[in-house]
Amino acid sequence: MPSGDVLNPISTNHYRQLPAAMFSIGNPEPVSAPALQLLNNALLDEYTQDHKWFKSDTGLAVLSGNSVNAANPPIAMAYAGHQFGHRVPLLGDGRAHMLGQLQTNAGTVDVQLKGSGRTLYSRGGDGRATLSSVLREHIISEAMAGLNIPTTRSLGVITTGDTVYRETPEPGAILVRTARSHIRVGSFQHAANLGTDAVKALADHLLEYNYPEVIDSVSPYADLLLNVGNRQASLISQWMLCGFIHGVMNTDNMSLVGETIDFGPCAFMDQFNADKVFSSIDRKGRYAWARQPGIALWNLSRFAETLLPLFDDDNDTAIGIAEQQLGNFMPAFQTAFYSGLGQKLGLVNKPDAANLFADRTLNVLGQHNVDMTVFFDTLTQYVGGESEKPLLDLFNNKADAAQWLSDWRALHNNNPVTADTMREVNPALIARNHRVEAALLAATNKNDLKPLLRLGEALRNPYQCSPENSDLQQPPLPEEVVSATFCGT
Repeated sequence: MPSGDVLNPISTNHYRQLPAAMFSIGNPEPVSAPALQLLNNALLDEYTQDHKWFKSDTGLAVLSGNSVNAANPPIAMAYAGHQFGHRVPLLGDGRAHMLGQLQTNAGTVDVQLKGSGRTLYSRGGDGRATLSSVLREHIISEAMAGLNIPTTRSLGVITTGDTVYRETPEPGAILVRTARSHIRVGSFQHAANLGTDAVKALADHLLEYNYPEVIDSVSPYADLLLNVGNRQASLISQWMLCGFIHGVMNTDNMSLVGETIDFGPCAFMDQFNADKVFSSIDRKGRYAWARQPGIALWNLSRFAETLLPLFDDDNDTAIGIAEQQLGNFMPAFQTAFYSGLGQKLGLVNKPDAANLFADRTLNVLGQHNVDMTVFFDTLTQYVGGESEKPLLDLFNNKADAAQWLSDWRALHNNNPVTADTMREVNPALIARNHRVEAALLAATNKNDLKPLLRLGEALRNPYQCSPENSDLQQPPLPEEVVSATFCGT
């Protein structure tokens, strides 16, 4: 890996403009033998045509935390949060260091190292991450990007040469994560603990860098809440339309720019189940598939509480403003979700009838344990001229299936929607849990990245039906089913 004299492109960090209590300055902890395990060249191509620094020894030293820019020292960001509904007054980046911002062809993005060592907020943790957890975040975030769902991204994975001790010794790694912002609901909860001045500074920062379209409005802070809510409504609807379950929607895991962040125990469901939970610690189903919109609104309400002093000096008036803005969330979500379901079903001309039929469809899928992705993929193929038999065979009861199909035809006859149009919203491929786990085992236990790289390449184009990837599209066999996921760190 050449060194060269290429300048570090990450030269600024606008979070250092925030009140000092919103972050702490501190260097990553050096690692013994950093090596670039993989570089996301496709993402780098979106960012810049000049890859030299990222592939240089100098770049590796910075992205592994072994070298720092003294003029732009890394920081760890402070935030609070509600975790499974319980308030935690101070959390913060316990194993992550924000290097700063990168100016790209796609706009400005943060560059953060995850697994880069202890910080002021580590709370006794070692600040490290396992190779398995880092590769998992890499593959899932790239799967989300392939589905066109807003998400943080993985620019690369660096192995450290050091052992991380969890239940068993595991190789350590660092994720190079990029995002439009790392400000969370929990960031505002921490700012509220500091006082109104800190909340205002954080809100003004978020407006300047991520919501400039409302910064000059008559009520910028109320409009900020509305716009954050609209982005969340769109995001959650997109999750659910692909069967995605985040698994740990704590307030510290909700990005205020509408990107998916902190994947932990997330998963895509196979057989449709509205109450599906994967996270091993979500014993009461708080973050189940169907509950995600309600949790998002709950989190937004915590965000709104921090903004009350900025809405109006009179608390009752401020609460009224918050309630008005929050009242827009569920209608926005419902519109996005049912519009998306109508598109997936190929029913777009009669929204009222399509909405009712969409609910019925989901109920039928749940009753018959139908794989969600396979169903919409097979329906798309049927519209494209394939036999109805594969579609009917997905259901346990053929009479129910035939009745559903007959009713669908009656609606679809008035909807000139082609298979090509449906294919744009119905993926043939998702990051199926058993495929992800198999790829991770090969990478960590056998040092074989080929399955992971193959899966990642396929997930870049999930809406394409490729015969060579047919095995990746298949639901798990009974012995392959992943019934629980963990916050592997």
